[in-house]
Amino acid sequence: MRLYFKYMKMIMKSQMQYRASFLLLALGQCLTPFTTFAGLYFMFERFGQLRGWSFYEVALCFAVTQLAFSCAEVFGRGFDVFSSLVISGDFDRLLVRPRSTVVQVFGSRFEFARLGRLLLSAAMLVWAASNIEVDWTLLKMMTLVLMVVSGIVIFLAIFILAASVSFWTVQGLEIANIFTDGGREMTSYPLNIYQKWVKRVFTFVIPFACFNYLPLLYILERDGGGGHPMYALIPLAGFLFLVPCLLVWRVGVRHYRSTGS
Repeated sequence: MRLYFKYMKMIMKSQMQYRASFLLLALGQCLTPFTTFAGLYFMFERFGQLRGWSFYEVALCFAVTQLAFSCAEVFGRGFDVFSSLVISGDFDRLLVRPRSTVVQVFGSRFEFARLGRLLLSAAMLVWAASNIEVDWTLLKMMTLVLMVVSGIVIFLAIFILAASVSFWTVQGLEIANIFTDGGREMTSYPLNIYQKWVKRVFTFVIPFACFNYLPLLYILERDGGGGHPMYALIPLAGFLFLVPCLLVWRVGVRHYRSTGS
């Protein structure tokens, strides 16, 4: 972890050399979730509710997803652009260093300008949680924190899985955006508004529902979730999802052939 924080410190210093540019980028990153949230607000202003969900309930769902994805983008950007290391042959240098390739790729790039989006998402989360009619017990507060952490892990796992494909295809596959950007947009709303097969895929294949929808049922005490405290532990499935993604990465590293660039 010491090496990871050294990477972080070095990149932070380099990005802060142009502070005006950094601040403008951070401000620009705030606009994306803000405009999306504005669309959510106006939708509820027009229709009042979304399949039984109130504005603040969906806002909480939205904020959890946005915060988790923003954290994953800030600290996991190295995997999101990993294909460039394969194409240029720079991954060869990582292999000869006496450190884990996972840590090195994690530390290869940080998007600190996206901290603006992260802070705005955190503010939305606090605002939605304080306006929702919920008896915030200690377990429910812990569940909310675990939801965010699990979401970060799941999005990072998808970044790792998408990066692993580059070992065989060299180029990154745009289809991965279906599960990153697409997953972020889809899980910004409760999954029960979608068809059943969508809920099943994103519960048992890619466990988006495990960090957002299912524990949210427990917090809001609705649809049977309120009677099952075990729902509070469902976000732990995100950590289980990380295991096979790391295994795929290890297989990819073993089968890596230099591009010769």
